[in-house]
Amino acid sequence: MQNVLTLAVHAPTGAPAPWTGLRVAVLVPCYNEAPTIADVVRDFRLCLPKADIYVYDNGSTDGTAARAHEAGAIVRREALRGKGHVIRRMFADVEADVYVLVDGDATYDAAAAPEMMRLLVEEGLDMVSGIRVEEDAGAYRPGHRMGNRVLTGMVRQIFGDRVQDVLSGYRLFSRRFVKSFPALATGFETEIEFTVHALELRMPIGEVKTRYGERPPGSASKLRTVRDGIRILRTLVLLVKEERPLQFFSAMSLLLLLAGLALGIPVVFEFLHTGLVPRLPTALLALGFVLLSFLSLLGGLILDSVCLGRRELKRMAYLAVPRAVS
Repeated sequence: MQNVLTLAVHAPTGAPAPWTGLRVAVLVPCYNEAPTIADVVRDFRLCLPKADIYVYDNGSTDGTAARAHEAGAIVRREALRGKGHVIRRMFADVEADVYVLVDGDATYDAAAAPEMMRLLVEEGLDMVSGIRVEEDAGAYRPGHRMGNRVLTGMVRQIFGDRVQDVLSGYRLFSRRFVKSFPALATGFETEIEFTVHALELRMPIGEVKTRYGERPPGSASKLRTVRDGIRILRTLVLLVKEERPLQFFSAMSLLLLLAGLALGIPVVFEFLHTGLVPRLPTALLALGFVLLSFLSLLGGLILDSVCLGRRELKRMAYLAVPRAVS
């Protein structure tokens, strides 16, 4: 079996669901989604009738919690503002065998959930992501589309080419994934964390193409293209530093070495030609850059060994969670 699978959603065959007997939890982080949250709860209740639907309100002021409760969801609250904080709380509090994570803005297709569930359970996967396929022209803002492509390309280049949409907010997780996920992010960058966590531990993952629609009238996106894009990019850089320290510090070492050589070579040539070092500060600065270059490389080598030990510990924590069996 391949470690990543990509499928398109197709109609159910009428065969019994492979997840019969498993506890399924639908997790919906929300902040001011009153116009859409009731529809999201009803849609997932229809597609996954045996699932428990949890709506975590993140300090909404528009009655989101009340509407979710009226629609039949289990409503809880997280005071710390930010999607990453909500994810951390949900993963810690909710006990289930399969977790369905979806945004509360009604842009994702609940009808794709059974097929994503079938793939997760039948293939023994730990994460299934919904690859967004635009149904409406206004569903994706140009800045968001370009940013997602750039970030996805960077993740594929650094951590592995097993993903096509790193910022999708529609995912299914196994219990193993959820209970071993560190959840360190505070905002929308948590999606990057999901992907890197799965890729670094070589988890079996899959993807399903799913419809992605435009927000309905009265619903506004909480994602700010520039601000959140910078935060997501910063998170990616930090994850590269934490998970690929040798490559990260080797790149820094190379830049420092090039700067040292650029400053030092003219001084050396002048010394060979005249026997004098008239630009002593420049020579000292060049020497400093070269020394920092070697220190950076040494730090990368040491941290690479530390990172290997951390990865082994995370793998052991992942394996310590029993696999759910239907």
